[in-house]
Amino acid sequence: MEEIYEYPLKQHIGQQAVPSVVEGDKILRGQLLAFQREDSLGASIYASVTGVVEKVTDESIFIRADEKQTKDYVPLKSETPLELIREAGIVGLGGAGFPTYAKLGKPFELGGTVIINAAECEPILSHNIARIEQRPEQLLRGLEIAMDIVNAEHGVVAIKKTHINAIESLKKINKNKDIRLQLLENIYPMGEERAIVRETLGKLLSVTDLPIAAGAIVINAESACRIAEAVDDKKPLIDKDMTVAGKMKGNHEDRLIQVFLDVPLGTKVSSMFEKAGGLAESYGEIIMGGPFTGKRTTLEAPVIKTTGGLIAAECFPKGPEKIGLLVCACGACKERMQQIAESLGSNVVGIEYCKQAKEVKGNLKCENPGKCPGQVQKVMALKKAGAEAVLIGNCTDCSNTVMSCAPQLGLPVYHSTDSALRAVNHKLVRKFKKI
Repeated sequence: MEEIYEYPLKQHIGQQAVPSVVEGDKILRGQLLAFQREDSLGASIYASVTGVVEKVTDESIFIRADEKQTKDYVPLKSETPLELIREAGIVGLGGAGFPTYAKLGKPFELGGTVIINAAECEPILSHNIARIEQRPEQLLRGLEIAMDIVNAEHGVVAIKKTHINAIESLKKINKNKDIRLQLLENIYPMGEERAIVRETLGKLLSVTDLPIAAGAIVINAESACRIAEAVDDKKPLIDKDMTVAGKMKGNHEDRLIQVFLDVPLGTKVSSMFEKAGGLAESYGEIIMGGPFTGKRTTLEAPVIKTTGGLIAAECFPKGPEKIGLLVCACGACKERMQQIAESLGSNVVGIEYCKQAKEVKGNLKCENPGKCPGQVQKVMALKKAGAEAVLIGNCTDCSNTVMSCAPQLGLPVYHSTDSALRAVNHKLVRKFKKI
């Protein structure tokens, strides 16, 4: 059966890509669909399937895939590693999609560290760890390429210490004395960029600083693997690893969380759930991303470069009539929290922000990610505003401090991740002990 694949022209930070095809064009897997504008921040987009261009709009390119597909692809043409990374269209595959060539474009003058973010920070998501367990040499190769490009003296793989098999796989094959592992605590948000730098280099950056201020560059684990593919195999970014989880048909335990490696970009969300066994008859919402920072999406939406997870959440329970929101810079934004409150059937009577949440260019940044200053004052303010319960999106440590006061004030606690975590029988984010 022929399928339609959609390629949004904006899948990254920077300017939208410019279409290089028109309706009716015959397309090969790996062929350029839209190019990065000259002298601008952006990323090119390639076909992940062989087929025919069905439609080109201002926002997307649609390809009707041939019934028979191959894993072969049109190879990249550049020669040097940095040029190949740029040509391949590689971006940060675990976050906002910052073009990787731009991160690697300015070599260190002295010293410098490239850090691979292999924290797999969000609960449920497990595709990064699965690839490391299966192809640890690819991750280390990508790290070495990045180190060579920027003249870094040191390389680090930052990974939660609970990922025992992945850690052992890396230890067995790592022969580079300049690369070490940094084991992280199993709390959220250990994968936040500044938390990674803090834990790895012992330097706490300000909310306006980038890792380069600490002499570091941070690269997502899958991005590092795709760097190795681009340089060694001349493969453009056309496939994506992801976790598909949640409310599935029959709700068999082995279907609650599944990993899919090398999914063609542009695949419909609905197709991924079908590959996972099919959606249950009832679910609360579809989330693209992780439980903390993911966004609500639709079954018709396409898999894009930054898609890390697809979660069919549990149906929303009936919430209280009046609810207060406590917004954390490390989790769901205000608009996402309001969306969840509406799904609970609750009216928002007050909004408070974690005292460490600072606004930077329209977004919230935490002054010290994962280290909570206490939330009693904020919870009391929501109680005074008439809240009958609180909805929080806080990190692990902040949630811990909310639980130390909210129940004593007679306020039940809801968390923005509850429906996603319930769908896979995962422990809810409330009180915790460090592991």
